[in-house]
Amino acid sequence: MPQLFLNQKSCETTADPERVNRAMTELVKAIISVAKEDRQGTELVMRESLKALQLAQGHHVSRWAGTSSAKGGLWAFLLKMQTKWPHQKVFPDGETFSDVAHSHEGEPAPELGFAHLMGGVGISLLLEDRWDADRLTLIQEQLVDDEDVGAVIAEVELRHLASREHVEAHRPWIREQAEAALRGDLSSIRTGVELWERCADLFPHLLFLPRVETQLRELKQYWVHPVRKRLAEMDRAVLLWDAAAEPDGPQWGSLVTPEHSTRKRDHCDFADFDGETRSFDTHLRFTPDEGRVHFRFVKTTRKVHVAHIGRKLGI
Repeated sequence: MPQLFLNQKSCETTADPERVNRAMTELVKAIISVAKEDRQGTELVMRESLKALQLAQGHHVSRWAGTSSAKGGLWAFLLKMQTKWPHQKVFPDGETFSDVAHSHEGEPAPELGFAHLMGGVGISLLLEDRWDADRLTLIQEQLVDDEDVGAVIAEVELRHLASREHVEAHRPWIREQAEAALRGDLSSIRTGVELWERCADLFPHLLFLPRVETQLRELKQYWVHPVRKRLAEMDRAVLLWDAAAEPDGPQWGSLVTPEHSTRKRDHCDFADFDGETRSFDTHLRFTPDEGRVHFRFVKTTRKVHVAHIGRKLGI
């Protein structure tokens, strides 16, 4: 179900009008190629209305809409794409992603960042060589509430397209996403109820305290994907864990930190499966909002005991 986020940075250049029109025609044909694989799930997400779009400096989209290619059906197709604008329209309720920023080659790239955060695809007008790629590397800087961390800076990879050639690199993934619902696999899970009912089969190395069942069953829809991703990462980390080489525990695949002493004392104690109260201050994050998974890893059994999935404890 690809959401295609238009990279506004690619529309800020100066270029020959014919070149701009050719790039736009190619981009729309690429979008059509995506939609042929998943018409129902394909969405075009933009900062502004399609009819207000500037394709380049001094080049309004209406100039392209008047070309023979656009009149031949491409413009009408775009108008039927149910374009989402502004970007916030596809964000989870109340989410702004104000705590995370993305850049590409040293320049802010908010639309590409939104595509990454939402599991979508960045799309660009091919007016600069840097957009001639089916994947882009972004620098992500995310603020965290741990005083000893401050901000986490990391490289992230984004699926990207600006031409039909780029679509070919993603076609298997697009098809897999479109067919997932029919197969009933992990990527097809859309609700917290579905996720809970399949936890035992999907995550055999994770054990969930009784309180977590309610949390998962009532999980907000926009949290289902990031939570299932984190749980899958944790389960695989335990599967791959080499106790001799990694005596401190598995490599979890995302930032994992303990709570500060005050929060640990006030919020992180839970009754474990044997009835003993233990601290579950170790946690990892998921977005949007301040999503947390609190857990403890039991080395002797190679099991993760999960005590909390939801918003940051104590808020």
